[in-house]
Amino acid sequence: MRPRFELAQVIREYGERFVESRNIPSHHLRTLRALQICRTADLGGHVEGCDHCGHIRVSYNSCRNRHCPKCQGTNRERWILRREEELPRTGCFHLVFTLPSVLNELCLHDPRAIYNILFGSVWDTIRGLSRNPRFLGAETGMIAILHTWGQQLMLHPHLHCIVPAGGLTLKGRWKPARNRGKYLFPVKAMGSIFRAKFMANLTNCSGKGNLQISARMRKALFEKPWVVYAKEPIMGSRQIIEYLGRYTHKIAISNHRIMAISGGRVTFRYKDYRDSEKEKQMTLDATEFLRRFCLHILPSGFRRIRHYGILSNRNKKMLIGLNNVNNQNKAVTTSKELSWKDICVQRLGFDPDMCHSCKKGRMITLLTLLPGRAPPDQGELSKRIHLIKSAPAQ
Repeated sequence: MRPRFELAQVIREYGERFVESRNIPSHHLRTLRALQICRTADLGGHVEGCDHCGHIRVSYNSCRNRHCPKCQGTNRERWILRREEELPRTGCFHLVFTLPSVLNELCLHDPRAIYNILFGSVWDTIRGLSRNPRFLGAETGMIAILHTWGQQLMLHPHLHCIVPAGGLTLKGRWKPARNRGKYLFPVKAMGSIFRAKFMANLTNCSGKGNLQISARMRKALFEKPWVVYAKEPIMGSRQIIEYLGRYTHKIAISNHRIMAISGGRVTFRYKDYRDSEKEKQMTLDATEFLRRFCLHILPSGFRRIRHYGILSNRNKKMLIGLNNVNNQNKAVTTSKELSWKDICVQRLGFDPDMCHSCKKGRMITLLTLLPGRAPPDQGELSKRIHLIKSAPAQ
């Protein structure tokens, strides 16, 4: 079901007031503009007609911005299809590395640098422990996905990491993790090493650009343990793929979570994880809502999904070959062979070419709309669809 309210509606009604109230970076303005005009006449589109019942449908183009809640469905499924033939069938672990809130100030001043340090420090931690004979003694890999938000849209940077339950030895053989692939690394050790790696990398970058770390901040960062969360291993390729889909192309807030927009205020749903994950509602001033959303607009060109080790692109063919040798790789159709319409049919459960009115006919493009151009009147469109219905079948 389509949501009653959308993020684009908040931007259209209150975006101008928000922009006037503060100094907004240019890439934030471009993102807000893209989300505002997504699937509107400003981007152009096309007019379709049903060859069975004559129903007319106007479809406008998408903005394709990665922060847009309406443009991520097919991107997510295409990315998952690419991983389907690559991931080891021996199971994977889901790890979450969270930055302390003390670092939020630095994340606001130089997000690119801090998030790059986060990615690098996490991979150094995983790679170092996997190479240690006490824990695995093999080369492993990692898929890391950056999330910067909490349920209330506050800044909460953390990495969701998918790590195989094993690795490759120097002889090219697969070595499972300890306890038959059910135990990877000790959580406390990961937390301590992650903190040490991050602080070392941060110290090397301190004083460059906007990064300045004070003695007070350094002391606060060492006073508390850093949080690393490890979930139970995910077994089987299908379960791994379905699990990945929950995290890959999420944005700060989906349209379905927005409950009301009125009187300059926005109400949205959130889960309170400190209260047994109960679902609650929060109401914010529209400008504060947009401010919080903009906290999670990533720097231009920043890659929020990264692949490391044996899961990197350069090792893809090797890993697929290993899966085939083990007779565990299913014959799958790669996403390169599927159009967005095929993905909608096979993965999302709906046919974009089917007429939603009669459920029998197929939608045929009558004309293409240029950006900013309104569709013709109903009479002109009816004449065009009549010609199509009356034309002899080929």
